[in-house]
Amino acid sequence: MIRSLPLLHRIHGKRVVVIGEGEMGEAKKRLVERAGGIPVSETEAHHAKLAFIALEDERAAEAAAKRLSDKGLLVNVADRPELCEFTTPSILDRDPVLIAIGTSGASAGLAKQLRLRLEKMLPQSLGALAAKLEASRDVMRTRFPSGAERRNALDAALTEGGMLDPFDPDAAGRVDQWLGDAPSPDAPRTIEIQLTSNDPEDLTLRQARILGTADLLLHDPAIPAAILDRARADALRRELPWNGEKPEGLTVILQAPQAR
Repeated sequence: MIRSLPLLHRIHGKRVVVIGEGEMGEAKKRLVERAGGIPVSETEAHHAKLAFIALEDERAAEAAAKRLSDKGLLVNVADRPELCEFTTPSILDRDPVLIAIGTSGASAGLAKQLRLRLEKMLPQSLGALAAKLEASRDVMRTRFPSGAERRNALDAALTEGGMLDPFDPDAAGRVDQWLGDAPSPDAPRTIEIQLTSNDPEDLTLRQARILGTADLLLHDPAIPAAILDRARADALRRELPWNGEKPEGLTVILQAPQAR
């Protein structure tokens, strides 16, 4: 079960309450400023929606958290995950791409080390690829009119070894070529997956990739959520049997493991 709902909150030009002292307080102010926010004191809480509290004194931190929460602000209390209404992840920045790694407050050190590993893997050009795709959005809508067509075309181009593979430093320079040469969208299709077990770790790489690109997931009611959650969050899910209309794009039929 996911313990937190990951969100990217835009605070550019917005006031954010920061109550802090020493290095912890300075770090929270830098975090807010880095995102374009304006750190303010508690006296301006009526203008803010978020608050960071970085106080060594535990009672003072608890009291500040209650005051600000009672005023309707979401609060983050440094080193006190039980008091946090939101947590801050370790951030990998490839502007405009942000990769946030969180542990729901369990271990900031673990999140940091995971980020450092990913820093070595992801090219600096990743941001340029995202910016180019954003600038080409209107052309993509013309080339692929439906949302399912765009998703499937992008999935094919961005996959490992694809024309726009995000790990390829030269991918951003091929966006225009891809838009000109991309094949016509595939016709709606259906793929059936017969599971060998209810353990998501037993999914093959191909099965995991197919689940991650499905537009409609038709599944046996006995299949656990741990496997269903490998599908896109916005994919339509329906239990079998189902005789409704299938959307454009990819339909995946997921069958439970056969009894032995």
